[in-house]
Amino acid sequence: MASHAAALLALSLLILWTSPALGDANDAEDCCLSVARRPIPGFLVRAYRYLLINDGCSVSAVVFTTLRGHQLCAPPDQPWVDRIIRRLRKNSAKGKRYSR
Repeated sequence: MASHAAALLALSLLILWTSPALGDANDAEDCCLSVARRPIPGFLVRAYRYLLINDGCSVSAVVFTTLRGHQLCAPPDQPWVDRIIRRLRKNSAKGKRYSR
């Protein structure tokens, strides 16, 4: 029970620490102003997308969407980010293999 409460507290803090903002005026895509340095609990993540400097953003980030629809910005060069992405890809591949 304590670990569940700690995970929810960590998620709440991450939401406060990360903030998406609009990109440049020619690009309607959202960009991150900063990224979370502390790991996001992977079990809370359902999707991800990349936002790169090449896309007009000033900060490269992986934007994780949580089960509740919150978007959290994470640094793309961190091992914990890679682990979450690999898990999401693996789960996606399993779903495609068995769906008809």
